[in-house]
Amino acid sequence: MVKLLLKLFFYRLYNVIGFPKVLPVNYTISITDKCNSECKTCYIHTKKTKELTLEEYEYIFKDIKKTPYWVTISGGEPFLRRDLLQILILLQKYCRPKIINIPTNGILTTKIVQTVKKICEDLPDTQIIINLSIDGIGVLHNKIRNVPDNYRKVIETYKLLKKMNYHNLSVGIHTVISSYNVDNYFGIAEKLIQLSPDSYITEIAEERQEMLNYDKGIVPESLKYRSAIDCLLHHIKNQKYKGITRITQAFRVEYYNLVKQLLRDDKQIIPCYAGIASCHIATNGEVWFCCIKAKPIGKIYKDKYSFREVWFSRTAKKIRKELREQKCFCPLANVSYTNMLLDIPTLVRVFYRSYIKWYS
Repeated sequence: MVKLLLKLFFYRLYNVIGFPKVLPVNYTISITDKCNSECKTCYIHTKKTKELTLEEYEYIFKDIKKTPYWVTISGGEPFLRRDLLQILILLQKYCRPKIINIPTNGILTTKIVQTVKKICEDLPDTQIIINLSIDGIGVLHNKIRNVPDNYRKVIETYKLLKKMNYHNLSVGIHTVISSYNVDNYFGIAEKLIQLSPDSYITEIAEERQEMLNYDKGIVPESLKYRSAIDCLLHHIKNQKYKGITRITQAFRVEYYNLVKQLLRDDKQIIPCYAGIASCHIATNGEVWFCCIKAKPIGKIYKDKYSFREVWFSRTAKKIRKELREQKCFCPLANVSYTNMLLDIPTLVRVFYRSYIKWYS
């Protein structure tokens, strides 16, 4: 962690003067757009995208080398890829990230459990985080996901994963707060927290180009969202935490307060480092700064362009400048946590909450 914080100084410098040239520390890699859910908040399952091959992923990982600290393997539904384990083995071989996060809808219980077992055994030095998406309790979750019996299946998957005894496995629950569940959020959060996940996180539903969900009415009303998140903040602040959990929960408090302020003020609250410290590699090999805009800066071809060539291209430089001038804002969680690591006032508040307030 100390090495990571020292490295973050160079990202701040690169953002200001464009030097030294650095590759991201936080990568999101979409390995498929296929999904066995048809969520009301996401239409990615309607895409027909040609996926990168295992050979192409090896080419990418060789190029980015050991720059990632945190990698999110996303979809669609990642566990629909038959070669998911092989992709992760290559990622570990060439990049050695400290953390690999895999979100899943939890429907394919047997396959998920078997694959996670192999992942934990084959990547013993990497922290594996499996986040199960649960947006409601019982019938409500099934309706939002448009899959009968989804809730029963994801709970079964959760329980089986929690029984695993691997030192490098964390099993969390993730809830997207949308217009479909914001009115029921108090009960949803209470029920899911009672399951004792290693982490419970929420994210506000967003209109993303990646998910083809613009103008679908998924974003909850700001006042309702703030009310819902205040409930979660009250729970977090009144708990006692130990070790690294104190730090992660302190960052969660900062994130939720950040989103509330962003929704209130309609502007970016802290500097965004998407396109500098974080990036997204799409299913077809396009490189995006983030999945909200999903604006390609280039595409990786094994026989022509590498990630580095795309990342430091003239197009990338131009789009970075455009984003700074447009001053866009969003509550995208994956990017926000990286931004918070690069924001000194946020780090001071996290330190205070982690080592003084909660400790005392």
